[in-house]
Amino acid sequence: MPPVDISGVMLTIEGVLDKSIATSGYIIKEESKPLDLSKIDFDALRKFFKKEHKRAELERLRAAITAKLQAMVAVNRTRADFLEKFQELIDEYNAGSANVEAIYEQLVKFAQKLNDEEQRHIKEKLTEEELAMFDILTKPQVDITAKEVREVKKVAKAMLQSLKAEKLVLDWRKRQQSRAMVRLCIEEFLDKLPPVYTPELYRAKCEAVYQHVYDSFGGAEQRV
Repeated sequence: MPPVDISGVMLTIEGVLDKSIATSGYIIKEESKPLDLSKIDFDALRKFFKKEHKRAELERLRAAITAKLQAMVAVNRTRADFLEKFQELIDEYNAGSANVEAIYEQLVKFAQKLNDEEQRHIKEKLTEEELAMFDILTKPQVDITAKEVREVKKVAKAMLQSLKAEKLVLDWRKRQQSRAMVRLCIEEFLDKLPPVYTPELYRAKCEAVYQHVYDSFGGAEQRV
């Protein structure tokens, strides 16, 4: 028998999903990179999911989460725990150990947590780049007081500002002297961290921050 043409069904799914978006006017498109999950009306998606095409709907949500995660982890690699949790959900789905409805509900809740994480920099009163630095300095969890948290934020902000203004020149990664200046700048700023950062922890954070800067910044205006 010839293959069944399901293009009409998929167009219908696309149309219903487009209508599920909140009233901001955002429309789901395959070329959207990444899909803004924060603008999706999850309650509307839940209602549609209960009707039909459950696996197709689940796959679209999974694709949207994947795109969002890739973008968020590219900015802040300390979010790797979200990747691990997402992979656990997908592995559970692929293994057939949970039904489609249960996995879908877990994915919806996971997407909502991603939205909260994406807005966390506002709560912390930091930019996304500053938050990435702050997270590197405090994850895995460092036992610090509220006052010390403010000190760490101050160090992260000042260090990033200095690096971008003076050290992260064009093609800095290609020159040994430029790399050495970047590393020295990081070491000098992190030396201002609270005493709870032992010499061993200080060295580990210096290396982690340098690696983050090396991977993420090609130059002052070239954010990866």
